[in-house]
Amino acid sequence: MELRQIRLSDPEALPLLHGLSGEYERRYGSADEISSVDVREFEPPHGVFLVLLDQGLTVAGGGVRRLSLDTCEVKRMWTSPDHRRNGLASAILDALEIVAREHGYTWLKLETGPAQPEAQSLYEGRGYRSIPTYGRYEQARAFEYLLGPKE
Repeated sequence: MELRQIRLSDPEALPLLHGLSGEYERRYGSADEISSVDVREFEPPHGVFLVLLDQGLTVAGGGVRRLSLDTCEVKRMWTSPDHRRNGLASAILDALEIVAREHGYTWLKLETGPAQPEAQSLYEGRGYRSIPTYGRYEQARAFEYLLGPKE
């Protein structure tokens, strides 16, 4: 597997974006979340987007974008259905936490939908703390994680 930093406009992002759209349609009946954030928010210097490639195919990914000087948000976390239950989401989250810390962020926040219990379990299992929602979806589950200072 190869971890690569990309732009959301790069071809490697297409399988992830199509997969997320399909996932949102199946679980929530709408894929409008995909267009809710400008893709440029995931670009340096304040954001980043990472994908895991398996023999050139995008199998997992996720990004962070700036919320404030010390806080970033994880968005667009996705793993291909054929590659789930293999630790790829954890690998992406590990890498995003490292990159966020390198960018000087102290806190990481995220929201996930109520129909995504596997995502909720991932974050809870990693020590993310449940917080009130802060985005546009009141029914979401929100989490935060203290990254600590850059080492």
